Amino acid sequence: MGGSYDFEGTEPAVHDEARVSREATLVGDVTVAADASVWPGAVLRGDVAPVRIGEQSHVGDNAVLHGATVGDRVMVGHGAILNDAAVGHGALVGFNATVNTDVTVGEDSIVAAGTVIPDEYEIPPESFARGVPARVTPLSDTEVDARETFEEFSSGAYTDLAGRHGELFE
Repeated sequence: MGGSYDFEGTEPAVHDEARVSREATLVGDVTVAADASVWPGAVLRGDVAPVRIGEQSHVGDNAVLHGATVGDRVMVGHGAILNDAAVGHGALVGFNATVNTDVTVGEDSIVAAGTVIPDEYEIPPESFARGVPARVTPLSDTEVDARETFEEFSSGAYTDLAGRHGELFE
């Protein structure tokens, strides 16, 4: 496992079947569930609030999660920032997206790459959020094929990929 640091007596907890890169940093009250992965450069900081990563969820390279909750089967893209935010099951947060304080991303939603979601915003389930600041549209009102998108970035494929990396996750 990567850099794992105690904060005021609380240490990160990583399930035996999770994969955390040795180049990732976990601090304090952080939990990573089974079949999840945390990739190089990611920082999960559970000092002011817990960080929870659900089963089969994946936190991409250089993402920063500070006091965030990520449900099951969630993809957090490279460089994404989640600050005191919650992401529902089956959602996808794109590359370099910023999910600000007290934001909730509903289940099975997509946050496009580069999107900035303002503080205290609630994205309903099965929505598509994009832009700066974010505009939210029901997925059913877009031309985005959610099933195709989720399959392309499926957490199962990432679980397999993490397992194939060997030294990266030792």
